[in-house]
Amino acid sequence: MVLHNRNAELLHDIIDSIGYPTIDKVGEAANEAAWLVIQHAIGQPDFMRTCAKLLENAVRAKKANPINLAYLSDRIAVFEGKPQGYGTQFDWNENGALSPHSFDDLTKVNQRRKALGLNTLEEQIAVIRKRAKNENQTPPTDFRKRKKEMDKWRKSVGWII
Repeated sequence: MVLHNRNAELLHDIIDSIGYPTIDKVGEAANEAAWLVIQHAIGQPDFMRTCAKLLENAVRAKKANPINLAYLSDRIAVFEGKPQGYGTQFDWNENGALSPHSFDDLTKVNQRRKALGLNTLEEQIAVIRKRAKNENQTPPTDFRKRKKEMDKWRKSVGWII
């Protein structure tokens, strides 16, 4: 987490200097790298929320990848305990299955995903579960304990009250 926070601090300085690092300002690779820094700055809710607004503006101006905004907005929603719009964020559920965090409506989620060129949520579930199996990932041994620890952490960093 220390590295993620340090990267976020550096990116914050860049944003203060040049604004959001859009493709036209920094190129596609650096724009993608900036998004990855934001996506992993989970211990800094205010930074992530601010960057989501900046990224939304950049996407509207066609200067950033809308898929990155989908992933970032979903990640923020999950940490805030809200439904996802695109179903991009997964975790183990109480039955030991790797599943998307809550989302609003499957039909709407699939429509939003299709508009971005993503596969359906059902297809993505299969992909994620296959990858987890191939990587020998396993669910937590105590789901309730893990959920309680996550909620404690989300509260401690400011995602929830």
